[in-house]
Formats: sequence, structure tokens, C-alpha cells
Amino acid sequence: MASAPASTVEPDGIDEPRPLVHGTVKRLLGWIIPANLSIYILWGAIPTVLLPLQIAGIDPANKVANLTIITTIAAFAAMLAQPLAGMISDRTRSRFGRRAPWMVAGVLIGGLALVGMALANGLVQIAIAWIIVQIAYNFAQGPLSAILPDRVPRAARGTFAALAGMGAMLGALGGQIAGSMLRSSIPTAYLLLAGLALIVIVLFVVFNPDHSSREQQNPPFSMRAFLSTFWVNPVRHPDFFWAFTGRLLLYTGYFAVTGFQLYILADYIGLGEEGAAAAIPIFGLLSLVGMIAAMLVGGPLSDKLGRRKVFVFASSVIVGVAFLVPLVMPTYTGWLIFTVIAGIGFGMFQSVDQALMSEVLPSKDSYAKDLGVVNIAATLPQTLAPAIGGAIVLAFGGYAALFPVGIVLAILGAFAVWPIKAVK
Repeated sequence: MASAPASTVEPDGIDEPRPLVHGTVKRLLGWIIPANLSIYILWGAIPTVLLPLQIAGIDPANKVANLTIITTIAAFAAMLAQPLAGMISDRTRSRFGRRAPWMVAGVLIGGLALVGMALANGLVQIAIAWIIVQIAYNFAQGPLSAILPDRVPRAARGTFAALAGMGAMLGALGGQIAGSMLRSSIPTAYLLLAGLALIVIVLFVVFNPDHSSREQQNPPFSMRAFLSTFWVNPVRHPDFFWAFTGRLLLYTGYFAVTGFQLYILADYIGLGEEGAAAAIPIFGLLSLVGMIAAMLVGGPLSDKLGRRKVFVFASSVIVGVAFLVPLVMPTYTGWLIFTVIAGIGFGMFQSVDQALMSEVLPSKDSYAKDLGVVNIAATLPQTLAPAIGGAIVLAFGGYAALFPVGIVLAILGAFAVWPIKAVK
């Protein structure tokens, strides 16, 4: 591809991938749902339900501060893990391709770390095990996210992103439900989650083989070049920068509130800890209904219209509006209404944003690394959400301050996509 001026470099995400080794794109579309679900169910169950309960059981008086410290440290580990996993997988030469070895290794090591969490009885043990969980499963999730630009034709990317988003949201919300149902036996929950991820990811790799990368030629490794990937250059790759920024803003706003859901329901809505844990499955199901409906419409419709930005913009605004409800109606009913509206908005965002991201990637030689950086904008807010929420609650003396922050970040995220030029 001919060189372009620095400020107008055309993204390589618009290139078409090689044909699949065998099978069809439809089969790949079907497998991405359980694959994403098996990873995201961890992020739904552990940081939002199981980990807060485990920490509160050890030191109830200091639960907010302890949760904030542990999740902050683990979040920074996750932030480093995905780009590193992406870079390593981009450069991997094996008969099974670039992604499969790291996906399997990630869920295996992560599963062992969850066993460690199941056996932990102190805050230090929990913190160490949770950091390893974050690193290991991000080593699986980073290469898995590269399946989209690696193997999916552009014309099907909106549908693929919608199904991938559906799997992610089924996992995240299903994780909240599963975590709540298994809250009386946290070690058992950890073991079941570890087993599910291991089985599903291994089956994904077996039934969706990749091209061999044995003959792949890699450029010399440059630590400077790798470290520079943590800086999304707004001059050289403006579209990538704006897409990253929009996702980071919306996810931070959304998960700063929903990631703190257990404590909000218990203390702000007034349900108490046991009542909050029992109510989470109900809210999860309602949110799931809204998300799935929006995903089934949003992704395929964006493919049909050939447009992404308008869907991302609208979905961010909807999420921002949803945050108004619990601010003015801090009741069980208010949280129900918020859950449905936010579910619709976030579902639409999930269904289209991944397709938009795949079309603004800077280089086809580093899809996984670049998507690892992109996924910082998704995974970091989720893992850091309790820390962000805790800091806001401690600073302002109440949970109500979370909602204005969520509104502002969601609206800013909506406007961040409009400067993108390579995608309509």
C-alpha cells in the first residue's frame, strides 16, 4: 500500500482477510458467541459479585477501600497484558497459527489462578490470585478479539460484532446472575467458571483452525515500538484514536456505575447486602433482554446501511440518558427502568463498535496488538470500575455522585466518534 501523509494514513482494517482454512464464516459466527461468553462470564461474576462478597466477608468495615486497592492493582496488570498478548501472538510462529496457543494457555493458567482464589483466605492471597487471573484471561481474550479482522470479511463484520457482543453481554450479565446464585459457595463458583472457559476455548480452537504461521516473517523486535503502542497517536492514526477514545469514555461511565451495582443496590437503593445479591439476577435478565434486542437490530442493520457512527453515537446518548433515572428515582423501580434503557443503549453499542474498530486498525501486521490496545478501553473500565466507583463514593460521601459522572462520560463518548473519516 502506498505511503500517505502522516495525518491521513489509511487504516489496514479495510483489507479483506484470507479464506478460512476450512468451514464457513457462518460456523465461525456461531462459535464466537460461546467463546466470548466463556470469558466475559468471568468479568460479570467475579469483580461485580463474587470478589466484593469475598472481600466483604474478610473485613466488612473496610470493604470499599480493600476492593478499591485490589481492583486498581489488577486493572493495571490487565492494561499491560492485552497489548503484550497481542504483540506476542502477532509474532507467534506455529502450526496452529498465531492465536490458538495463547488462547489455550491463557484459559489454562487463568483457571489455575481461580483455584488459588477459591483456596484464598486472606486479602494478600486474593490480590495475587486476582492479578494472575487478569493477566492470564487477557492473554486469551486479546488473541480471540483478533479473530474479527483476521478471518471475517468486511461485509459480515457488523453481524459478527453483534454476535460477539451478544456473547460478551450474555457472559457479563449471566455472570452476575451465576455469581448471585452461587454467592453462598464462592470457591465452587470459581471452579465452575474456570472449567467452562477452558472447555469452550479449547473447542473453539479445535473446530475453527487457523492457517499455519510457521513461515511467517517477523520484523526485528523493538521495545521502543512496543511501548509506543500504549500511546494512540492522534496525528498519524486519528480514526483509531477517536474510536479508542469513544469506547474508553462510554465503558468507563457505564462500568463505573454498573460495576458497583452490588453496593449501590445495598446501600443507595436500600435493599441491604442480601437483598441486593438476590435482586441482581432480575436486573440482569431485564438488561439482557434489552441488549439482545438492540444487538439483533443494530449489527445487521449497520451492515445493510454501510454505516457505523450513527449507531455508536445514538447508543452512547441512550446510556447517558439512562443514568438520569436512578439519580432522580433512587428506588427499586428506578433501577429497573435504568437497567432496561441502559441495556438497550449498551447492546446497540456492543453490536456495532467492534465492527467500527476493526475498520480503523493501523496495520494488518499487528491486528492483535492493536486490538489489545483497543481492548484496554473495554477491559480496563470493567476491572477498574469498583476502584473508580469507590474513589467517587469516598470522595463525595455517597453513591449519587456516580451518575453525573456516568452521564458526562457517555455523552463525551458519543461525540468522540464523529471525527472518524474512514468509516461512515
